[in-house]
Amino acid sequence: MRRLLILGGLSAFGPLSIDMYLPALPRMAGDFQASDTTVQLTLTAFVVGLAAGQIVAGPLSDSFGRRRPLLAGLGLYIAGSIAAAVSPGVELLIAARSVQALGAAAGIVIARAAVRDLYTGTAMTKFFSLLLLVNGLAPILAPVLGGQLLTFTSWRGVFVVLTAFGALLLGAVAFALPEPLPAERRHPARLGGVLRTYWHLLTDRTFLGYALTAGLNFAALFAYISGSSFALQDVYRLSPQEYSVVFGLNGVGIVLAGQLNGWLVGRFPERTLLRAGLTVSTVAGLATLAATTMRLPLPALLIPLLLMVSCIGIISPNASSLALAGHARTAGSASALLGVLQFAIGGIATPLVGLGGAGTAVPMTAVMAGFGVLALLSFATLAVSPDQRDFRSAAGRR
Repeated sequence: MRRLLILGGLSAFGPLSIDMYLPALPRMAGDFQASDTTVQLTLTAFVVGLAAGQIVAGPLSDSFGRRRPLLAGLGLYIAGSIAAAVSPGVELLIAARSVQALGAAAGIVIARAAVRDLYTGTAMTKFFSLLLLVNGLAPILAPVLGGQLLTFTSWRGVFVVLTAFGALLLGAVAFALPEPLPAERRHPARLGGVLRTYWHLLTDRTFLGYALTAGLNFAALFAYISGSSFALQDVYRLSPQEYSVVFGLNGVGIVLAGQLNGWLVGRFPERTLLRAGLTVSTVAGLATLAATTMRLPLPALLIPLLLMVSCIGIISPNASSLALAGHARTAGSASALLGVLQFAIGGIATPLVGLGGAGTAVPMTAVMAGFGVLALLSFATLAVSPDQRDFRSAAGRR
């Protein structure tokens, strides 16, 4: 339980640091007398820093062990959070968010690599499913917590809370998380070796197939996160309170699906569960597109939307486990590339949703359905099973 809480907290850095301060963006724009677009750069800076930080933290953790880079990353996160809380201008806030993101990236990538160090096979998939119970609650609770904080403090108080969260995890890692990577499994972090490792991963069809499957499915989730507020409130006329209930129920769906996946793993192969999750997600995504295109009543949208979003709880742990399964010696680098692909592909979804303009929910559901179909195609064409890979290798040798 202690290990689960620590690794879950580390992997929740992203949603907590993004979602908790979203309700404060309008106030920040007013305080800094800056445009909404300028203030939104604080979010862009965090996402970019999160991707860049994973690329660096992953190989470092393969070389120096997980604890030292993780402690350094947590120190960076705390420093960035403090700087954000006291920033006198939006430019310094953007810089502080970049530092904060670099530290958060270490927590996310090393938590995933540590799971690979400690577990294999179905045990690894089960633990990834359990992590959803912890970090799956973060995107549900973070906006609510951020909104409540704003009732008695300014937006700076949000960053004070994030500072305290980072300090709590720093203490937990320092005193309660043993080093999961033995010294004999480490290797030097030379630039040439790191680049060769990343090239090997990018040319490994099995890893790339599962990583793209996870990334494309993550992009569908990004489309939902970026577009659902406008689609459900502006088009379907939900109140902010009603929208928060829908958003929360979908988040609960992810958590429950993750726990169902943990129960099913071992009874069914991970590939079978992943295929089922992708199939249901794709069908549900097409149903949401049909509902918005045909202007069907709201329940016709909300039911398949809940199904599609919930499938993240099945797709994510199985795709992550299968992607990392064959890379024990380079788990940090593999975890980093897995995370970067998710955020890079997911980042494409937000502007695509915006291209359709306001006053319609079709762009959101079209992007969700499109990425869902691409995720299923990636799985079917690239993500070969171990048996298929062995067969093809043997055929090549003949």
